[in-house]
Amino acid sequence: MNQLAEQRKRVVNNRLRHRLKPNRENILRQSQKSEEISPPIYQYAGFWVRLWAFLLDLITVFSIQLLFVNPIIRYMNLSGVSLGPFTVETIFGALIFFLYFAIMTKQYGQTVGKMVLGLTVISLSEQELTWNQIIFREAIGRFIHQAFFLLYAIYVMVAFTERKQGLHDYIADTIVVHELHK
Repeated sequence: MNQLAEQRKRVVNNRLRHRLKPNRENILRQSQKSEEISPPIYQYAGFWVRLWAFLLDLITVFSIQLLFVNPIIRYMNLSGVSLGPFTVETIFGALIFFLYFAIMTKQYGQTVGKMVLGLTVISLSEQELTWNQIIFREAIGRFIHQAFFLLYAIYVMVAFTERKQGLHDYIADTIVVHELHK
């Protein structure tokens, strides 16, 4: 029985040895052909993973507000001061919200929530994100969602579109994908 097991082990090891020693030139030729022919294939980020990333981002934004903005407002005695229909807290909160998403997306292509879950925002043209795209995505797209409460339901369109794009992605010609590991 021991000899039979040893013989099977040699057969399996021999097969593996030959399988694991591919010709380097063939591999280089195949990789060059595949790079020339096919663009990278992205795995689009779906509704649920994007929702969790957004919730993590909300925690981050609210933490920034609690740690930095609220103490400044209290120190300057601006609590309860309103400018038209909005309080100073609301204005600073909206400003922090926009700046967080805009700067993080432009600088890193992802926010903290997307970093944690391995997601990134890319342009459909596969070039670096421009400030125009960022402003359309983060300011105008999110303003549409925020201004019209019923349009929060449009976020669900991420689950049903081919490239898992939300309205703000369509506006800015962007997609959210899982990071490619090199």
